[in-house]
Amino acid sequence: MRSPLIMLLVTAVASFAQDAKVDELGKSPVEAKFVAGGRVRMDLCSSGIEIVGTDHPALRVSYYPERDHVRVRMDISGDRADLRLTGCTHNNFHARIEIPKSSGLYVRMLAGQLDINDVTGDKDIELSFGQLDVDVGKTEEYARVDASVNSGQISASAFDVEKGGLFRSFNQSGPGKYRLHAHVGAGEVDLR
Repeated sequence: MRSPLIMLLVTAVASFAQDAKVDELGKSPVEAKFVAGGRVRMDLCSSGIEIVGTDHPALRVSYYPERDHVRVRMDISGDRADLRLTGCTHNNFHARIEIPKSSGLYVRMLAGQLDINDVTGDKDIELSFGQLDVDVGKTEEYARVDASVNSGQISASAFDVEKGGLFRSFNQSGPGKYRLHAHVGAGEVDLR
């Protein structure tokens, strides 16, 4: 009895964990199925980017204005996804990236405005120049939080921390299970 039940469970999990490779140029929106609870790694071009957690089991990228040279690449394997957004214009370009709410997130971006909302799970986010704004959710869900700027401001109202100047940082431990790492080279980190 136990063996058929295990096989059924493995088959069900495998059917939800679909692999996909997407490479779209000049198309918005772009979408691919992705399981909740997975890990998403992003390499994003400089612009205005909003990352939003949703209840939909997919990765979805939409942007405006639409441009022929904007490329969205997704490589999904089981509960891991790599997403690359390249070719962003510098004149009022905005992208919205939707991921399952309970995803772990790793993001690297050179410059711009990066907003992250409604994402639970680990967050490892670095921006070289600009503004990083993260909705942290419930602070008690974090085991470790660290934020830093080389030059600029840390406004972490969720953790009662305000610091500005050169080489500012803070670390905090808590009872939760998630980790939050936020770094901006020059600019501002806002954890709310």
